[in-house]
Amino acid sequence: MINVAILGFGVVGSGVGEVIVMNNEKLAKSLGDGIAVKYIFDKREFEGTPWQKLVVHDIDIIMNDPDVNVVVECMGGAHPAYEFSLQAIKKGKSVVTSNKEVVAKFGHELLSAARENGVGYMFEASVGGGTPVIRPLVKCLVANEIDSVCGILNGTTNYILTMMNKYSESFESALSAAQEKGYAERDPSDDINGIDTCRKICILADIAFGYGMDSTTVYAEGITAIRNKDVALAEKLDSSIKLLGRAKRVGDRISVMVAPFIVSSERVISGIDDVFNAVAINGNAVGEVTLCGRGAGKLPTASAMVADIVDVAKNGGLNVSWCSPDETPDGILLTPDQVEDKYYVAFATHDASAVEEQMDVKILSQDASEIAVETPKMPYGELKNKLSALEAKEIKAVSVIRIF
Repeated sequence: MINVAILGFGVVGSGVGEVIVMNNEKLAKSLGDGIAVKYIFDKREFEGTPWQKLVVHDIDIIMNDPDVNVVVECMGGAHPAYEFSLQAIKKGKSVVTSNKEVVAKFGHELLSAARENGVGYMFEASVGGGTPVIRPLVKCLVANEIDSVCGILNGTTNYILTMMNKYSESFESALSAAQEKGYAERDPSDDINGIDTCRKICILADIAFGYGMDSTTVYAEGITAIRNKDVALAEKLDSSIKLLGRAKRVGDRISVMVAPFIVSSERVISGIDDVFNAVAINGNAVGEVTLCGRGAGKLPTASAMVADIVDVAKNGGLNVSWCSPDETPDGILLTPDQVEDKYYVAFATHDASAVEEQMDVKILSQDASEIAVETPKMPYGELKNKLSALEAKEIKAVSVIRIF
């Protein structure tokens, strides 16, 4: 019997318990043994439920029980989730988590500790929720040199942008609807400011390129400045606006960033709406592979975590590692100013000639109060210099969005 202890029995933790009970017969066939929830670590008692008898409030009960094979960390936040994960690993227990903050900050250390102690550290659900991303990247695409990983990694912001696009909702109204449906937290800052996406793309970049990325220093831009006017124009151009995490090779260096992009309908991820996630991985042999599915939710996330339990029980976990941020070579990560993209820029002016004098642009739309243009590909630093020159002439950019 594979005995698991679940740390944190909220939405995701209770989902893990539910999936284990619901599919245990199938899981037993796959494993040759059953999975049992032996402990639940939580402040609550869950009185009147079948889980009540499994609840403990002392973490040492779990850590000191040699019969616990896998600790499933569903606590959220960096602490004490990191400390409990490390303690479990040192006690010879594998750890499965959905905690992207811990993986982004401490993944290198926890993976090293797991190897030293002969156990696994698994985190499939930390990036794509119910969408398998990490396992395909590590296993299925192992024959490839990964050139880029790019995608929609946050269901909350994708839902908000979908509501703005399909129903002309304001940002504020769409955010409120997301909160009412449980897609957004009461404090949605990590989602709408790109922090959640940044942690996830850093994890994928760590795996794809082997360098430890410090998510607190990677450029992250959210969606709070996106206007309905921008969304409507993107639709007229047969495109949509998506918040993307993007990691790619640029020569012998790496670019990692989070920002809104105008995405052409020719790309699969342009049509991924609602709370769905999608990740496009480009390998030098296979080309582009796109993975799509629910990025969040109780049972989808639990599905990924239970799959990790099975994998670690059967195979000992994934053979994956990356260097720490401190060991990452200086200069390997490009600054945002050095990265080239095309840009959509809207100016608060009706005078196209002044804009065209400053830079070579394609006029996308023009009315009495505003001009929207598409720039050639250029480094972001160069664009900022051109925009500063125009602002000196009292021509102000009111919206700047990268084009993918």
